[in-house]
Amino acid sequence: MKYRPLMILGTGSDVGKSILVAALCRIFYQEGIRVAPFKAQNMALNSFITTEGGEMGRAQVVQAQAAGLAPQVDMNPILLKPCGGLGCQVIVQGKVYANLGAHDYYRQKPRLVRRVMASFRRLQAAHELIILEGAGSAAELNLKKSDLVNFSMAKRAGAAVLLVADIDRGGVFAATIGTFHLLTMAERRLLAGFIINKFRGEPALFHDGVEIIQTRTRRPVFGVLPFIPDLNLPQEDSVALERKIRHPGETGQERLRFGIVRLPHISNYTDFDPLEQEPGVTLSYLDPRQNLTAMDVVIIPGTKNTIADLGYLQQSGLAFRLQEYARQGGHLIGVCGGYQILGQVVKDPLGVEGAMPEAAGLGLLPIVTTMAGEKTTTQVEARVVGLPGSGHSIKGYEIHMGITEVVGPGQAVFEIYRRQGQAVQVPDGWARPDQRIWGSYIHGLFDNDDFRRALLQRFRTLKGLGANLGSLPSFATAVEAEFDRLAEIVRRHLDLSQLRALIEN
Repeated sequence: MKYRPLMILGTGSDVGKSILVAALCRIFYQEGIRVAPFKAQNMALNSFITTEGGEMGRAQVVQAQAAGLAPQVDMNPILLKPCGGLGCQVIVQGKVYANLGAHDYYRQKPRLVRRVMASFRRLQAAHELIILEGAGSAAELNLKKSDLVNFSMAKRAGAAVLLVADIDRGGVFAATIGTFHLLTMAERRLLAGFIINKFRGEPALFHDGVEIIQTRTRRPVFGVLPFIPDLNLPQEDSVALERKIRHPGETGQERLRFGIVRLPHISNYTDFDPLEQEPGVTLSYLDPRQNLTAMDVVIIPGTKNTIADLGYLQQSGLAFRLQEYARQGGHLIGVCGGYQILGQVVKDPLGVEGAMPEAAGLGLLPIVTTMAGEKTTTQVEARVVGLPGSGHSIKGYEIHMGITEVVGPGQAVFEIYRRQGQAVQVPDGWARPDQRIWGSYIHGLFDNDDFRRALLQRFRTLKGLGANLGSLPSFATAVEAEFDRLAEIVRRHLDLSQLRALIEN
């Protein structure tokens, strides 16, 4: 059976669109419907590589997992990765299209719309129900002429639209009723109703508010969803990262303290979600004012612009403090761009990241990186060879422009034995002989349960801690349980019979 597409739009950014789409994907998947997520255009620095080697936004990866699907680039045909002064790197159907400023990007709209619709039609042909997600506010008047992700996409897809508002931030009547009155008549015809999200307290207390919204807009409120403060699902945007920074994890003498350097162009910080969920770990995002010596392990994460972030580390004084931390026996890990930063120098002869031809690294690993013109995007399987847990196999993915050469002593961290399903034998990463400082190009390292446990046990032993405080049994299992918990919460507070009637028309 084919259902009418359903589109979730928002009254603003960070109102809960992505999580709600994931919840609906899980609900309909549980009901036996072949459902798939779709977002025409996503702007994010957190991305993922599919089995085919295509790059897409993490939010649609999470939604695909909720729907019981392997992620594919048609679910997110356009990914925009901000590059600072260079505008955005535009990824179309999984591959780099161009680096474009806003004006040049909008000029490409007719061509991009064709690519978007090709992806949507392929997805729709293979599934019974498509749940689309919009971006930001659905009523940005100055952007409507160039819109390809909100109401214009709903019109092309023939989707019924639900508008989500975040009551926790305040102004929910202005957000809902105000947005409604900014819509054109054609947009209002597509709008089926509202969902109020992140309500604290008993939803029945907002009964009068529901009546006001329904009276002023002549559209039903499909549900009042509760605020869920402890939801442990990967999130991709900068607002979610700000919440992590404002609300650091628990502290305690028996806990390992991990610090993630908060780079200006930080990418793929979802790499560290498994560590954040470990009961014996406190994970914090570090700014220049924080004390590195309090950390048992410091991680330099991925970045969309390695050279610019090296400049930030130098100017902020963090570079010197990281070097001092290393000299005093600290443990440092670099992932992707963070791995490059740990090296001697990063060269950019082609101007891939900007006008600066090279920048000195932290000098903590004997490696030299040269930026290449072609991006490496591939899933990998590898064996641990230079760290605790040697012999264990891991799975992950690579997203990088750099080619790194080893110029000094140490050992490879991993041996990649499969790339995109093809047998290979390629070393990855580098560790100093004492293993205190190491880096790798592989994202998703800590998702691998055996590797993560071996690494954490090593740090607990070095710190003189006893038995582990308990361990996350399986990150993948924990994520599946969160999807089911989220679906159950949404089921209790959303009028699903009304929703089914909407998509069955």
